[in-house]
Amino acid sequence: MKAFLRILAVATFILVSSTGFAQLQGQKFAYVDTEYILKNIPEYNDAQEELNALSQKWEKEVKALYDKVEEMYKAYQTESVLLPQDLKKKREDEILKKEKEAKALQIKYFGSEGELFKKRNELVQPIQEKIYNAMQEIAETKNYAFIFDKAAGATMLYANPRLDISDEVLDEVGTVMQTVRKEDRKQ
Repeated sequence: MKAFLRILAVATFILVSSTGFAQLQGQKFAYVDTEYILKNIPEYNDAQEELNALSQKWEKEVKALYDKVEEMYKAYQTESVLLPQDLKKKREDEILKKEKEAKALQIKYFGSEGELFKKRNELVQPIQEKIYNAMQEIAETKNYAFIFDKAAGATMLYANPRLDISDEVLDEVGTVMQTVRKEDRKQ
């Protein structure tokens, strides 16, 4: 979602630069703070907790394998002086095999197409889509030409709080999923 919003911010900058500011003066703008929005959606917080638990569990698994590699290597170093060449080679191969196994497990869980990535898409992407749909609905209803994300890394030197529609987005998302009540929302 942040990548999409960064692209949107860059596209907006290019549009402003190429069409000139005078043509955009009649346009309506607003901004949201997606960090604030996400903090106030219990389902997102639950998803993050589940992802953190999985990540910690998998990190322990991977670490245990790497610890085993380290243990095997230390034992090999201690015994290597006494071992014949063929046993040395066999132990080295076992260590390398265990190390490859640990790397493969690490990639399986944490790689760019790994289990954590897939689980994050499964849990978080539907929430992000609901937020995006809510922003789109508000933009169309209120005729906003652009909605910027204050949290996406686009530099906002000043933003008038009147233009912050984060609570409106939360209210709109609240029509399709649970959000925190307005008076209980976290800043």
